[in-house]
Amino acid sequence: MKVVNLKQAILQAWKERWSDYQWAINMKKFFPKGATWDILNLAEALLEQAMIGPSPNPLILSYLKYAISSQMVSYSSVLTAISKFDDFSRDLCVQALLDIMDMFCDRLSCHGKAEECIGLCRALLSALHWLLRCTAASAERLQEGLEAGSAVTGEKQLALCLQCLEKTLSSTKNRALLHIAKLEEASLHTSQGLGQGGTRANQPTASWTAIEHCLLKLGEILANLSNPQLRSQAEHCGTLIRSIPTMLSVHSEQLHKTGFPTIHALILLEGTMNLTGEMQPLVEQLMMVKRMQHIPTPLFVLEIWKACFVGLIESPEGTQELKWTAFTYLKIPQVLVKLKKYFHGDKDFTEDVNCAFEFLLKLTPLLDKADQRCNCDCTNFLLQECNKQGLLSEASFASLVSKRTADRDPQLKSSENANIQPNPGLILRAEPTVTNILKTMDADHSKSPEGLLGVLGHMLSGKSLDLLLAAAAATGKLKSFARKFINLNEFTTHGSGESTKTASVRALLFDISFLMLCHVAQTYGSEVILSESSSGEEVPFFETWMQTCMPEEGKILNPDHPCFRPDSTKVESLVALLNNSSEMKLVQMKWHEACLSISAAILEILNAWENGVLAFESIQKITDNIKGKVCSLAVCAVAWLVAHVRMLGLDEREKSLQMIRQLAGPLYSENTLQFYNERVVIMNSILEHMCADVLQQTATQIKFPSTGVDTMPYWNLLPPKRPIKEELLKETRKEHTLRAVQLLYSIFCLDMQQVTLVLLGHILPGLLTDSSKWHSLMDPPGTALAKLAVWCALSSYSSHKGQASSRQKKRHREDIEDYISLFPVEDMQPSKLMRLLSSNEDDASILSSPTDRSMNSSLSASQLHTVNMRDPLNRVLANLFLLISSVLGSRTAGPHTQFVQWFMEECVDCLEQDSRGSILQFMPFTTVSELVKVSAMSSPKVVLAITDLSLPLGRQVAAKAIAAL
Repeated sequence: MKVVNLKQAILQAWKERWSDYQWAINMKKFFPKGATWDILNLAEALLEQAMIGPSPNPLILSYLKYAISSQMVSYSSVLTAISKFDDFSRDLCVQALLDIMDMFCDRLSCHGKAEECIGLCRALLSALHWLLRCTAASAERLQEGLEAGSAVTGEKQLALCLQCLEKTLSSTKNRALLHIAKLEEASLHTSQGLGQGGTRANQPTASWTAIEHCLLKLGEILANLSNPQLRSQAEHCGTLIRSIPTMLSVHSEQLHKTGFPTIHALILLEGTMNLTGEMQPLVEQLMMVKRMQHIPTPLFVLEIWKACFVGLIESPEGTQELKWTAFTYLKIPQVLVKLKKYFHGDKDFTEDVNCAFEFLLKLTPLLDKADQRCNCDCTNFLLQECNKQGLLSEASFASLVSKRTADRDPQLKSSENANIQPNPGLILRAEPTVTNILKTMDADHSKSPEGLLGVLGHMLSGKSLDLLLAAAAATGKLKSFARKFINLNEFTTHGSGESTKTASVRALLFDISFLMLCHVAQTYGSEVILSESSSGEEVPFFETWMQTCMPEEGKILNPDHPCFRPDSTKVESLVALLNNSSEMKLVQMKWHEACLSISAAILEILNAWENGVLAFESIQKITDNIKGKVCSLAVCAVAWLVAHVRMLGLDEREKSLQMIRQLAGPLYSENTLQFYNERVVIMNSILEHMCADVLQQTATQIKFPSTGVDTMPYWNLLPPKRPIKEELLKETRKEHTLRAVQLLYSIFCLDMQQVTLVLLGHILPGLLTDSSKWHSLMDPPGTALAKLAVWCALSSYSSHKGQASSRQKKRHREDIEDYISLFPVEDMQPSKLMRLLSSNEDDASILSSPTDRSMNSSLSASQLHTVNMRDPLNRVLANLFLLISSVLGSRTAGPHTQFVQWFMEECVDCLEQDSRGSILQFMPFTTVSELVKVSAMSSPKVVLAITDLSLPLGRQVAAKAIAAL
């Protein structure tokens, strides 16, 4: 008998009652030319014939089962065929189909081409949809049966459906394939929306939305079921389905740990060195560490508070103490408000903050020590601020306050001095004052200069200025504060047709604004002062003076620079004024010109003194004149003298240093202008900072009158410059290496970009390519180094796309040139990296069509996204992942291959959901197949994590790797 088609062949087999293996042999005779049974739709043809009657045909079903077992047909073709059956009223047919699915639903595989593996994902999605529809239909029938009094059949079928559903979904591999199918389906809808083709023929469309709809419907039906076992089984299946889209974001949190040194160190460094920094970079950095180290939210917040209290206890008295208080009570609550946005649900976050405080209250010795230092109930102030910011509920606030009150050391309560106002209270009151001062400063200065002078006078008293500046710095208002003082200073440089009183007010406004700006620059860094003025705009006087004439740490000034040599006629008139007048005149005085001329005037006066033309008495009169009315002149004079002294030999410095001494002491006279003593205090603080380096060089001491400002703290507290191999690679105990990594990472945050380039671009390649160094990559230092490298890479790459923190130095152009020469991009470069990562325009057509590329290509996701390969960090990452790929592909195993595995494991462990554009995009796609050969890495979740699933090629690579597991 000549067989014309598949249907005839199946009917003949049934008529002649062939056994299953007989049928298979004859089928191969009928279709001898190596036909692939999937192309002939064998599975669908067999099911169609088997399901013609009210009950399934057992013989034809046996053929199908034999075809499945002998792999004549693929799993995807069987699943697709099953999902086309929709007459759920035919119990026996449904049960037969469930029986077939039960044969293989927990061991799906595909070893064909990538497109076939993607087909398996799609088929499984359709089968899941079919199973849910089938389960819902069975549940409805059961409900109807219960009402009619015959429930046995319905219950049995529902149990079978749920059993098959649970078995299918319990496999992580299946859930991973469904994850890919969901993304593939979303991508398909997008391309259809853009008019790029449609669904594959012979595949029913099963959307994720339809699956979610089925789940809801099923939940409503099963809610009325009395059988708790079936209801529980259904709920478990629902949970598994809902977990599929987020299966990469589930990490186990470290509930067994109580201390997190990275968070602690980050907060301490930020509070010490970067009070003025923007909050967002800190928020992102903290969230990055929380994700990478899987820190539970309550312990995360607790660690922040612990670090704040340590900072309060340890900070030196004076400005640093005020800075820490502002950081703790103003900045950190605001940081937590921003962090709240990263968490789902305000209620949950406030409960976490409450929980963190509950833990904190158990650390009574720490809190008592802080209370003793600050002379107040520190926790109470903090709770008030958190309550005000909406970080705590009223009930939690009241409960925590009463607990702390009960736990406090009774001796602390009795020793608190009611006359001394504690810093936390002062800082919290200073914050609204800053806002009011900023409003006052916005008014027209020419209308009420006396009123403005009164406000500024109050700022100068006691520690008011440092309190206000700390509050402004912690709340991000310091730049605005400085800008307004620069505008005021600029306003006072011009005076015409004024009375003596008006002139003295103008002189005071000039002096106070100048001194305040100097103080801000020295306390918080000159970048706070500098404006981002566009070209063509005139730079204000103070900015010009600060950039060219003001001594700062690490800035060497040339005393002969043109900026110190203004118009000679102005210098001569200033010298005459200082030498002849009994005191400085104020009317019509252009103070900015006097400040710019004073350096040249001082040089002439100094030369005259050196040559015996002027006596010491004359010098005293001149210095009294300089500091008698406006202290700014003394500051400008000392600024030049500091630059001048640096250029002199040790034996030539005496007179210059003596002049500095004369300028530093206050003038005891009745004719000084208002707020003289307060201005002198700030002046002396400025002079002390300016002279610190020169005095240290010459071992000279100048007794500055008590300023109440602490000298530069924290200078030598950072660890010495030791190479990483001594800090980290010599450790032998696991807990010590982990602690070292956590602390090193937080210190690296000071300049993360540069450190990462060196670590990934030099240190790791050196260790991985030199077999004599492989021993240092063994556990525990090797695992620790892998962890540190991944943390640095992730942090640098995420902050790289945004703005770097203000404290991080901008990379110099020559650094970028260095990295371009290290990792060149030109075509003539023979390295494999450059051949693979060349970004010529000629390649654009190839890159834009990823499916045309061979699966064996070393193409990486970064090439399919628009990633700039001229960027040093991108180049270093691309180079490192190529090196990793070659280590995995080489035949030599050793500590270096183990290190690569640890590195990749850490990458996966630190991954966040939807991390398109993570560092793993620089990994060649071929690395995936190499990695899954490593037993520890051969899991579906790992494959999903390391491939860029936003790309069609990425999904193909993932599907192929997972289907083969």
